Amino acid sequence: MTTSARHTWTTTPNTPGQWLDRAREVAALLAADAVARDRAGATPHAEVALLKDAGLVTLLGPVEHGGAGQDWTTAYRVIREVSAGDGSIGQLLGYHYLWAWAARLVATPAQIAAVEEQATRERWFYGGAVNPRDHDLVITREGDELVFTGRKSFSTGGKVSDVTVLEGVLEGTDDHVFAIVPSHQAAIVFDDDWDNLGQRLTESGGVEIRGVRVPWAQAAGYVDGKFRPRVYNTLNVPLIQLVFANLYLGIAKGALTTAAAYTRDRTRPWPYALDVKGSAVEEFPVLETYGDLQAKLWAAEALAERAAELIERINEHADTVTERERGEAAVVVAAAKQRAIDTGLEIGTRVFDVTGARATANRVGLDIFWRNIRTHSLHDPVAHKRAEVGRYALLGEVPEPSWYT
Repeated sequence: MTTSARHTWTTTPNTPGQWLDRAREVAALLAADAVARDRAGATPHAEVALLKDAGLVTLLGPVEHGGAGQDWTTAYRVIREVSAGDGSIGQLLGYHYLWAWAARLVATPAQIAAVEEQATRERWFYGGAVNPRDHDLVITREGDELVFTGRKSFSTGGKVSDVTVLEGVLEGTDDHVFAIVPSHQAAIVFDDDWDNLGQRLTESGGVEIRGVRVPWAQAAGYVDGKFRPRVYNTLNVPLIQLVFANLYLGIAKGALTTAAAYTRDRTRPWPYALDVKGSAVEEFPVLETYGDLQAKLWAAEALAERAAELIERINEHADTVTERERGEAAVVVAAAKQRAIDTGLEIGTRVFDVTGARATANRVGLDIFWRNIRTHSLHDPVAHKRAEVGRYALLGEVPEPSWYT
């Protein structure tokens, strides 16, 4: 496996552009054996080590603690680049960024400072056991500790994570609590049951939470047993939904790039055409198809960039963001996500039209791109994203915050 060899970088990027170059280097290393690793389905320890060695894990971490101090716009672009090389690893990185930001979303200033210092210095890789379609984890109080118990059917990051974000409800109340806990402890048991069509290396199987203990002081955002809500607490869903959009766009870019290389090097011209060409790259249908798909990808990327701008504006005044501002950003994110899904699935299918029958060989691996987008795009129904945009366009309504909007 190419990525099993530790890669050493002699320089540290300083600008957003340099970080994107670093992400492209990582993507190239991942792409070299992405098909073989997908087929093997092994736990991606080496891949996460690569992300750490490249410095991408601490992209959002404070500079004073060794992080890059970059913004979400750069993070989204990095996710796109890494996903072009390997969609599974792009998803792991995107989820990591969301959970690494979780403290800023809900924690107190003191908690944020403490968590981000340790996480950046120790290069934590985050996973999360927060699936709202399952029953909530039950939290009981035992003195100065909270005890989390229950099961989640999805826990992306699983065994490759250093820490896991838990979320549950205090028994006898409606109070939700987030906490960051070590992933490797006896009270957390990963089920190793992730066996899906795509995104095979995301370690997204189930997890059993068997009495994980958390000091009250680490209950994110709680002061004297009470949570102090603000609108910014609800930005986690737009943030992660835009992670999804950039994941799909990155995978689509990888599909187009891989297919183009195959067409240039191996696709043969059709010998029974009225105007037989010397090579496939001279054929009008081939040029028209690539032009159509590239234009659609650029358009979808532009919409994702617009959504990132709105997220960035909110991050600049987290304490004063309004419900309307948050809602309008969520609408554009929903639009970006639906475009990314439609464009990605189309590219993942139509690349076979311009590569030919021999491109369906398993060793080529063109199937991986469609499988990855098809699998993850079912995270929540895209029809509801279209309806959110429709309600805004028709009625001027913005979505109420929920686990999916």
